[in-house]
Amino acid sequence: MNIYNWSLPTRQSLAISVGILMASMPAPARTIDTARIYAERCAGCHESGMPKTPHSITFLLLGPKTILDALTTGPMKVQGAALSNDERRALAEFLGGHALEPSAPMRDMNCIGGANTFDVTRPPVFEGWGLTLSSTRFVPAKTAQLAAADVPRLSLDWAFPFPGATRARSQPGIAAGAIYVGSQDGTVYALDFDTGCVRWRFVADAEVRTAIVIEPWTAGDTTVHPRLFFGDLSGQAYAVDARTGKLLWKRRVDTHPALTITGSPRYYNGRLYVPMSSTEFASAADPEYPCCSFRGGVSALDATDGTPLWTSYSITQSPQPATERTPSGKQRFHPAGAPVWTSPTIDVRRGRLYVGTGESYTSPAASTSDAVLALDLKTGAILWHYQSLARDAWTLACVLKGPNCPRDRGSDLSLDLDVSTPPVLIDSATAGANASARQDILIAGQKSGHVFALNPDSGELLWRRKVGRGGYAGGIHWGMATDGQTLFAPNADTDFFPTDVQRGTATPGLFALDVLSGETKWFAPARDVCSPSTRPACDPGISAAATAIPGAVFTGGFDGRLLAYAASSGQVLWEFDTNREFASLSGVPAHGGSIGSGGPVVAYGALLVNSGYLMGGVRMPGNVLLKFKVPRAPEPARETP
Repeated sequence: MNIYNWSLPTRQSLAISVGILMASMPAPARTIDTARIYAERCAGCHESGMPKTPHSITFLLLGPKTILDALTTGPMKVQGAALSNDERRALAEFLGGHALEPSAPMRDMNCIGGANTFDVTRPPVFEGWGLTLSSTRFVPAKTAQLAAADVPRLSLDWAFPFPGATRARSQPGIAAGAIYVGSQDGTVYALDFDTGCVRWRFVADAEVRTAIVIEPWTAGDTTVHPRLFFGDLSGQAYAVDARTGKLLWKRRVDTHPALTITGSPRYYNGRLYVPMSSTEFASAADPEYPCCSFRGGVSALDATDGTPLWTSYSITQSPQPATERTPSGKQRFHPAGAPVWTSPTIDVRRGRLYVGTGESYTSPAASTSDAVLALDLKTGAILWHYQSLARDAWTLACVLKGPNCPRDRGSDLSLDLDVSTPPVLIDSATAGANASARQDILIAGQKSGHVFALNPDSGELLWRRKVGRGGYAGGIHWGMATDGQTLFAPNADTDFFPTDVQRGTATPGLFALDVLSGETKWFAPARDVCSPSTRPACDPGISAAATAIPGAVFTGGFDGRLLAYAASSGQVLWEFDTNREFASLSGVPAHGGSIGSGGPVVAYGALLVNSGYLMGGVRMPGNVLLKFKVPRAPEPARETP
């Protein structure tokens, strides 16, 4: 894959950043000189490192729809007013990396009658991204209402389209007879569970890629007005009314301009715990960017009104001026990095919260990068940390061998190898251990291809296994699942970003590991259905989070295939190719693609999954939420007298 063949000679620094992320996408041909418009009207702020001004690299993550909205009705409407409609649209497409799809007439999808009913007898079935507070991603039989024996009979029920989207990665929440899901243009939808019609819409400031987290209530409570919680790519955390979609509060959880929220917030006991990550790793590709000053961490908010309660940074030391400067003399800083890309795990018994962190942006790498952190729920104090990989200091500048690439990078195997899965907390009694010892197990996965288990009391390493070759996009990427005795670990081992770190044989597929020892129980290799002409967009790697029910495990792959495996053996029970066109509920065709980030979820006899994951100019785009269910057997015909 040639990652350097897209350039904008009129603004070199942005060309470097955008060229890396856009891969082989050619510059769009148009009569409007968008590069000149950007250079004259925008670059002075967005290329200068001005406080509270996002660097240009973030535009590709926001997409053209969000940029156009910002120029038309949002925070940049004053600047946008000086441009014509065509210029605003052209600039948004240029910066966002792809064309805005033309509007197509859509069938009215609004609910009517009983489909609008908020059913108080059906409280939330999941507790956020990990489905449980312990992040086990296991759905018990009572909730799943889908037996493993019936999985082979699953068939498509309906397809819901996200207009103009190229990726769909917000994991749905389910409650009150509704499905709550976010989208690339920032719209959060409340859909009727049965029919997929729209109860209400809420529009956030930027893409909502997090899970939609629902405040719990007691079944049958007619006075309840629960809240939904989520984050967007601009770093805002939100609370909206689950009944109406009305905004209750929103808050930016940190002042750093590169802040973004990628890991899903976690609600527990009246507080919202929001993980903090950033796009500064990509901003550093610009030689003149004053790298780096972001520190990852977690912010705790009062769920009632968003009041900040505490912020705990994964790097406790504030960034200090470094001895090095940019080529033009701008100050650089250190230490920085250790973003938290994942959703927190809650340990109720110990009063703790666990998160994984990513690489450092500067050298020497912080000891809390590529690590698992244990935080006190009340104060945010870091109680212990376990660093899985030292000296992983990296930014996107390293690809270009630019000045913002950290000098002391350790071995050449250090390349953005985050602890990228939420740590999974397993009760030792369910795992078959000596219950009197009460040594529970905390298991995490890493993009290096490692899976490791820790003592949650101390952070002491219990076991460590390398199951994959690893790399920039995994390795073990978004999430693992467990039934308490077996850990199901999807492995990507993808060629997303080919480098010299990828040594050895790739082993994409699903691993089943014993939770007490880490030994492999079985391995189900991914079948490679990708032709040479479809690579690298198509890839057999499994990056999205796995989900387990009694007797079965579900995964989705970069190749668009949705699979169910027998939990005991890894035998494939069912598969469905989502990389195809669907007749959607709106009447406008939708399309699936790669499956990434949020994995499948199962509830009330239905299987839900998002399909579409265009990232950095690669992977297969798509814009659809799919619902599957087992068809009911036809009722026997009655005899007429």
